[in-house]
Amino acid sequence: MSQLTGASYQLPKSSDDDKAGIDDFLSRNPSKPVIVVQGLGFVGGVMSLVCANAISCEYAVIGIDLPTPESYWKIRSFNEGVLPLKSSDSKVTEYFERACKKGNHYTTFDTYAYAHADIVIVDVNLDVQKQSSPEGELSEFDVDMAPFSGAIEAIANNCKPSVLIIVETTVPPGTCEKIVLPILRRGLSDRNLPTDSFRLGHSYERVMPGPNYIDSIQNYYRVYSGVDEESAVTTEKFLKTIIHTDEYPLTRLQGTNATEMAKVLENSYRAMNIAFMVEWSRFAEEAGVNLYDVVNAIRLRPTHSNLMYPGIGVGGYCLTKDALLASWARQNLIGKRQPLSQSESAININDQMPRFSFEYFQNIYPKLKGARILFLGVSYRGDVGDTRYSPVEKLFNYFSAVGAIVTCHDPYVKYWDEKSLEIEQDLNTHLSISPDIIIITTGHSIYKSKKIIDSLFALNTIFIYDTIGLLSADQIKFLEQKHTIKVLGRGDL
Repeated sequence: MSQLTGASYQLPKSSDDDKAGIDDFLSRNPSKPVIVVQGLGFVGGVMSLVCANAISCEYAVIGIDLPTPESYWKIRSFNEGVLPLKSSDSKVTEYFERACKKGNHYTTFDTYAYAHADIVIVDVNLDVQKQSSPEGELSEFDVDMAPFSGAIEAIANNCKPSVLIIVETTVPPGTCEKIVLPILRRGLSDRNLPTDSFRLGHSYERVMPGPNYIDSIQNYYRVYSGVDEESAVTTEKFLKTIIHTDEYPLTRLQGTNATEMAKVLENSYRAMNIAFMVEWSRFAEEAGVNLYDVVNAIRLRPTHSNLMYPGIGVGGYCLTKDALLASWARQNLIGKRQPLSQSESAININDQMPRFSFEYFQNIYPKLKGARILFLGVSYRGDVGDTRYSPVEKLFNYFSAVGAIVTCHDPYVKYWDEKSLEIEQDLNTHLSISPDIIIITTGHSIYKSKKIIDSLFALNTIFIYDTIGLLSADQIKFLEQKHTIKVLGRGDL
């Protein structure tokens, strides 16, 4: 998703200049409530722009990230008026340019910013560490709360006693009550400040990078809560300034345990739905059945309209881990012995989907050593430049391990961080090397365009493997006049 890399940027030796930058920014935005967005990733970076373009209040917005080479280039880029995000949503650029024009958006690495915040929005990562067998089965996992806790401590050690803190990060249920709240009280107490004036709310994000990036924040339903009545009311008041709540009403739950559970349940349900289709896609292949037609027929029934299609696997930051956060919370924060076994099983099944996709193709095309293979797409989702936990990475590794020569194209990714791989974005360059196999691995809209389909048809005879059901029936019929086509989950082909 990044347009720039951090290679040309060096961290400053001192934060004095950045403190001066914060002071100068605030002097140019007097009397405005100050929002600090903690974390400038896929959620926080765009959330800061939404806050800078709030609906009913004029805020001074400061985005803050860690003082590392991985984030400093992004901080500097924002402040130099160069958007460090690539998105198919034109509103992202529009909101950034408007914030630059208004001068109400600044980014920094300095925790000094928290001292001026009226509102802090927490959008930092909270990862799950997985250990898997060579076959891809989940053997064990752990949740390291230390980085998240450290981020909260940075707030607690610098914030005003009257600050409103809203956690948007997806966290294990019980986190706000049993981890965040004690850290904030301790940090304020250590500074001899009141511990009963701050407000703490939780309102999880439903951000969808892609063509509706901004709308997934500003024009979408929100669930929220607070650790007490005052926190919930203050959280609601703020959310109404950035979300069109007249069209998308807010939903308040009884407390932060409930909203934290809502987020992980929401994503666990979807992960379970996807995992359910794995064995059915195998069954369809064995029975010679086109599972896409079957699913389409079932989807006409309103109660089953969200039945999933087959695919290469699950990717992204949420569906690959949120069920594990819930299971970990049950055992470590709620104090029960038993895990959420079905939810863990869904993650385990989904993690193995790339292996199934590879093995299925290997049975069809066993002579893979030395074969020139082109992957169309490396991100985990169509029309998005997000490669975090992309199932394409595992598929790439499987094909490379058997000696295939794999190259990759993606219109939204210039550099694949997880593979340390430059991505050539000119598809014609890839096609000019005459690949033996093309594997459709991501559902980017461009791959369905007539121009691309015609380009594929013009190639010498190749094998096209569609792992996500991107190609329409007409496109398959057209391409198979010249090429061999196989669609995962279409046993009739």
